[in-house]
Amino acid sequence: MSVTQQHLLDTYRALTLGEPAPPAPGTHDRRNVREGRDERRSRAGRHVLRDALSRWRRRPTRPAPAAGP
Repeated sequence: MSVTQQHLLDTYRALTLGEPAPPAPGTHDRRNVREGRDERRSRAGRHVLRDALSRWRRRPTRPAPAAGP
């Protein structure tokens, strides 16, 4: 069954049951792509911050200067 046929069947069922019709296929594609892109960007930002803090915590400590004669 194609996407169009499934949509027509779902629309018919919704009309017979008195429910609102489902959105057409592809209606929210742009929004979904945008949300996925934003999610990836925010995850990348969190990893950058986490990695920077992790490196800062692990940095070697410098030895105290020796008291000279």
